Amino acid sequence: MSLHLPHERQRRATGVYVVLALFLAVLGIAFFRIQVLRSSTWALRAESNRIRQLPVPTPRGIIYDREGRILADNVPGYAITLLPGPLDSARATLDRMSKYVDLPAREVERVLTTMSRFGREVVVDADAPFAVVSAIQERRAEFPGVYVEMRPRRRYVLGAAGGHVLGYVGEVTAEELADEEFPSDRYTRGMIVGKTGIEKQYEAQLQGRQGLKYVEFDARGRIVGDFAGVRTDAGEAGRELVLNLDLELQEWIHSIFPDSLSGAVVALDPADGGVLALYSAPTFDPNAFVGGIEQDLWDGLIADEGKPLFDRSVLGLYAPASTWKLAAAAIALDLGVVMPDEHMEVQCTGSFRFGDRVWRCWDPAGHGWQTLAEAIGNSCDVYFYQLGLRIGLDDMLRRATDIGFSRRCGVDLPQESQGIFPSERAWWNRNYNYSPTQGEVLNLAIGQGPNSQTPLKMAQFYLALARDGSAPSPAIAQGVPLAEGWSLNLAPEHLESIREGLRMVTAPGGTAHFGTALEHWDVIGKTGTGQNSLSVQGLAQNHAWFAGMAGPPGAPPEIVVAVIVEYGESGSSMAAPIMAKTADFYLRRKHGIPVDTIQTYLEHLRAGRPAPWYSRRFPSPPGEGR
Repeated sequence: MSLHLPHERQRRATGVYVVLALFLAVLGIAFFRIQVLRSSTWALRAESNRIRQLPVPTPRGIIYDREGRILADNVPGYAITLLPGPLDSARATLDRMSKYVDLPAREVERVLTTMSRFGREVVVDADAPFAVVSAIQERRAEFPGVYVEMRPRRRYVLGAAGGHVLGYVGEVTAEELADEEFPSDRYTRGMIVGKTGIEKQYEAQLQGRQGLKYVEFDARGRIVGDFAGVRTDAGEAGRELVLNLDLELQEWIHSIFPDSLSGAVVALDPADGGVLALYSAPTFDPNAFVGGIEQDLWDGLIADEGKPLFDRSVLGLYAPASTWKLAAAAIALDLGVVMPDEHMEVQCTGSFRFGDRVWRCWDPAGHGWQTLAEAIGNSCDVYFYQLGLRIGLDDMLRRATDIGFSRRCGVDLPQESQGIFPSERAWWNRNYNYSPTQGEVLNLAIGQGPNSQTPLKMAQFYLALARDGSAPSPAIAQGVPLAEGWSLNLAPEHLESIREGLRMVTAPGGTAHFGTALEHWDVIGKTGTGQNSLSVQGLAQNHAWFAGMAGPPGAPPEIVVAVIVEYGESGSSMAAPIMAKTADFYLRRKHGIPVDTIQTYLEHLRAGRPAPWYSRRFPSPPGEGR
C-alpha cells in the first residue's frame, strides 16, 4: 500500500475542483453577459420572432373646388397583405386564398417575385371587397402570414368628368423611387402616389408621412393582432389642396359634350386666369385605378381608338383656323399696318390672286368691301390674306412668337404640349428643307399652315381679349406661383374694335347667332373650321372650333371658354352651342338664376318651345347667316 495515495487523491480532487470552478466561472460569465449585458439584444431578437413592423398608410390630402366642395377625398378601404416568409409557404397560402380572392397566375407570380426580390411584405389586394375580407378573417387559421387592415382609399367625386384634370393614383414604381422627386426618407415600396394630373403635380403636398405599427405572431406563424407593447406612429395625413375648378361646371360640361365625339373644353376666369373647367373627351373614371386597375380594363383603355387617356385640353395640338384670325388682327393693329375702319385694296369676290395661285374664301359669293370688324364677323379669308401680306412674314413670325404661340401656357400640370409656330424663316429649312416665300404668311393669317395650338393656349389668348390685352398663366390650384404671362400691347380702342368683330359673329345675322343667343348674357366669340390630315384627303370632316367670352349685358366678360370638337365640321352649329351652354350654366349659378335645360335660342327652336325673351334681347329680326 502506497503511503502517497491519499495525497495523490487529494491533489487530483483539488484539480477537479479547480476545473469545475473555472468551468462554472466561464459559464457564469457567459450567463451574465447574455442575461445582463446583452439582455436587450436577445430580448429584441426573441421579440422579432413574434413581432413584426408594418407601415401605416396615411390619407392623401383632400382636394377641394373653388367653393369648398370635395373633388377627391378618402374613404375606408381594406387591404390584404402577405408578410415575408418561405416562398413555398407563401405560394401555398396564395393558392388557398385564390378561392376567395381573384388571383390570376400572373398576380401570384408578381407577389412571389416581389417578396423574393425585396424580402418585404407585399399587398395582394389593395382594395378588397368587404365580402372577401370577411371570408379571409373567418378562416385566419388557413392563412398564416396574411394581414388584413383598413386603409384610406382614394375617392374621386367627379368620376369620369374630372379624370384628366385630377388624374389618378397608383403604387410607386422602382423607376419613380430612383427619381429625386421621391426622396428615400419619405417614400418606400408599396406606397400610393399620384400618377397623372393634379395628383401628380401636387404629390409633395398631397402625400402624407407614413406611420408605423407592430403585429404579433403566435408560435405557428399566425398573426394574433396588433402588438400593444410598442408605441405606434400614426403618421401624418397629407395637406389639403384648393383648386380654381368649379365642380358643378365640370360635371355640366361632361353631361353636354357629345358622347360619340372627341374634343376638349377649357373655361377660364377673366379676373385672374383661374381654370374654371378643364375637360377632355373621351375620358375615363380615375376611381377604376384605385387599388390597381384590372388588366382587361387597362388593355381596353390602351387599345381604344378614341384615346381616352389622352388629355386633349393641354396635349392636343390642332390648327386653330379662324379663331386665330384675331391674333393676326391684333398684330396688324399693334404694328399700325391697318386701321379698324380701313378697307383692303382688293374687295372679296370669293377669291384672291397672289403670285401664280388663286386663294379661295370660304364663301364663293364673296363679302365685298369690309372693315376689320366686318371681316372678323364674316370670317373673310380674302381680307385676312391681304392683312397677312401687310404684316409681312418676318413680323408675323416675330410677333406671334412674342405673344407665345410657340410656347407653353405654364399651367400647373405635369404635362403640356408646346405650341407649333415658326419663330423664324429657318424653321422651314430645318423641317422641310426649303426657304419660305412671302406667300407663307397667307396661310398663317387664317390660322392654317405650320400653326398648331392646344385648346388651353387658345383660351389663354381669348382671355387677353376679354381683359386689357394681358393674359396671366392659367392656374388650376389656388395660391401657387404662376409662370410669366404676356400682353398684346393693344390700345383700348384697338382692343374694342376686335371685340366688335366678335360681337358681329354672334349678333343677329352672324355665323354663330342662333347657337349662342342666351336669355340673360351677351356671348361674343369666333368660330373656326380646322383642317386635319384626314379632312384634307376627304376622309373626314374638319375640326369645329369656337372660342369666346360671356357676361351680363353691358358689363365686362365673366367667363372665357374655348371648345374644339374633333371632326365636328361646323364651329357655329357644333362647338358654339357647347360654349354658350357652358357659359350660361356658370353665369346663372354665379348670379343666382335657376338653370334651364333648354338654354340657347337654337334649342328653343328645335324643341318648339317659345322664347319670349328673344324679342326683348334682339329686337331686330335675325338675318340669314352661315
